[in-house]
Amino acid sequence: MTLTYKLRRRFARLYGMDGGEESARMKVSNRQRRILEVLLSRQEEVTAGRLAAEAGVSARTVHRELHELEPVLEQHGLFLVKKSGVGISLQGSPSLLARFQEELRRSETEAYSPDERKVLLLCRLLEQEEPAKLFTLAREVQAAIPTVSRDLDELHPELERHGLELVRRRGYGVEIAGPETAKRRFIVWMAEEYLDHSDWFGAPADNSLQSPVTRRLLDLVGKDTFLQIEQALWQQAEEWGAKVGESEYTKLLIRLSVVITRIKRKHGLDTAASDKDDNIGARQTIGSNIKLSRFAETLGLELPAKEADFLQAMFDEARESAADASTVILEKYGLQLADRTVTFIRCVQNRMEIELSRDRSLLDGLIRHLGPALDRIRRGETIRNPLLQQIRKDYSELFDTVRRCAGRVWPELSLPDEEIGYLTMHFGAAEERWKLSPGNVKAILVCTSGIGSSKLLAVRISKEIPQIDLIGNYSWYEASRVPDDQYDLIISTIDLPVEPDRYVKLSPLLTREETEKLRSHIREMTAHAGPAAGEDPAKDNGAWNRLKRISAYAPIVTSLLETFHVYELNNEPPENGNMERMLSRMLDMVPSKWDSEDKDSIVKQLIERERQGSLLIPDSELALYHTRSDSVREPVLALFRLRFPHRMVYEADGASFARQILLMLAPKELSKQALEVLSEISGMLLSPELIRLLEEQDEDRIRVFLSHHLEIYIENK
Repeated sequence: MTLTYKLRRRFARLYGMDGGEESARMKVSNRQRRILEVLLSRQEEVTAGRLAAEAGVSARTVHRELHELEPVLEQHGLFLVKKSGVGISLQGSPSLLARFQEELRRSETEAYSPDERKVLLLCRLLEQEEPAKLFTLAREVQAAIPTVSRDLDELHPELERHGLELVRRRGYGVEIAGPETAKRRFIVWMAEEYLDHSDWFGAPADNSLQSPVTRRLLDLVGKDTFLQIEQALWQQAEEWGAKVGESEYTKLLIRLSVVITRIKRKHGLDTAASDKDDNIGARQTIGSNIKLSRFAETLGLELPAKEADFLQAMFDEARESAADASTVILEKYGLQLADRTVTFIRCVQNRMEIELSRDRSLLDGLIRHLGPALDRIRRGETIRNPLLQQIRKDYSELFDTVRRCAGRVWPELSLPDEEIGYLTMHFGAAEERWKLSPGNVKAILVCTSGIGSSKLLAVRISKEIPQIDLIGNYSWYEASRVPDDQYDLIISTIDLPVEPDRYVKLSPLLTREETEKLRSHIREMTAHAGPAAGEDPAKDNGAWNRLKRISAYAPIVTSLLETFHVYELNNEPPENGNMERMLSRMLDMVPSKWDSEDKDSIVKQLIERERQGSLLIPDSELALYHTRSDSVREPVLALFRLRFPHRMVYEADGASFARQILLMLAPKELSKQALEVLSEISGMLLSPELIRLLEEQDEDRIRVFLSHHLEIYIENK
């Protein structure tokens, strides 16, 4: 044995990193050991939430660790049984369970699992500007040098995908090289990949339950500044902040937190070429942008011009996202998506043998979900669904039905099971919606997994505990601002920065154990109850609220329907038809709500809208031409019946014709109520009854139909 080898062995033993032969003993991480000990101590099933609480990790981490442990359990003749709505148990013969328990007792405990080690290594390398020695990294993660070297090999491809390079040179050390903008994007990716919302928004008292790895990553992304940033945003009182979707808003907060933390820790943007190709664009400087200046001042920051440009770009993206979120339902993704979604619903309803085609909530939710989801799938982005396994267990038959129908409707795409899971939740909510009943405990719902999961949780709550009246679905940043007298209870799927007795935390799928937990909480509430939230013993505000709601929507509906007319258009035959001339004549027939010099601009926008996607309503000869324009002063709704069929030149088959055209125009800047009314009318166009009226009946009957359905819509707001 050489002296060099002896020195290496002595050094390895000194730091607990003996790189010799693997021990025959089983090796598990600390948290894997805790999870296994809980399972072995229970004869009955235990929920993932209970496992998470006892192991001091998140439910998503429990599922990830169980997945890693399954091969180990199989080697010992054991297996996991997961029962939907009940929990998880460890199964095997008594002798094998006893033998495994003894082996676990004698097993070697690794300080960290492979995933944990990699996160710690990334945090260490991203925090430091100087290269780190391999033996120093090994000591910090309490692993052998060959193990750390293998971890770095596995991290290399992911870093490359994010535009970063893992530099490793003998005598130099290890570092992550690349532009600061790429490092910031990578840290945001790490936060989304490894952290739950409960990690971000959990009460400070819960931090003691977090693993050292979670705390290290939260420090890297700047949790300590997160709520401060959120408060600074709200102080700006920007209108887009209330319109942007919750997932986009949360991602903006994470990005801002990373950027501001990096700035405070002296990891600024380079002025060198490495940070000049990020398409930040030339924007206003901090001195000329008062709102950005005030935002920075609130956080105690002095921003260099390049950092100000970078932050301004993020705010601009958020504003654009908010504008997109406010568009009429069919405007962004077109009628092709609506057509396929209707076909999709019919396919599923035929197999389920229940009526779904009249469920506007289902149609609206699917269109809003599928638009961006299909875009992500076409771009090759990964779809993640932490609830997939439980969805497949709880809704196995429905899951298979949705997958088969999705394959028929979108044969050109291979929808992953994760996406099928989200779609299944929409249909699961629709299936149970008829069981809804009114209640007498007013509750607000906070759910972060998406529209489908919030609706599913809502219907399950109403099914299991009908005395709960869910008065609204709020995002986490709105929940803490709702006045206490407006509700009795908050039901949330994440930890909230409010007093623990003000809310009950549940999973989106509402297990049996959680249902009983909620019932128990309500029994305790009602035992000490005074007047219900929002009630005054002397008066009922319900009528007043209804009047305010009607007064907000009625003028919009009245104006739109009073000016609605059916016009007979003597258009040219298809062979001589000119789209621009026809649209110009249509605008001439409508009472002008724009300046005459702006008419050509509106025509061009309508033609451009047709180029973007189908305007023909499915299974009809009705086309919807619609746009929002700065040139339009008030909303317009008009129906044109054509003398000659009009060829829809931009349809996929190139041979479709329209005999009626519904024209819908609106100003670019529109009130929330007006947008909702136009969106509701757009959705009605998928009703066969309205299509028949538009094709055959006079304007009075059409107006009666629209007014009746809009009245119901306003009453149910």
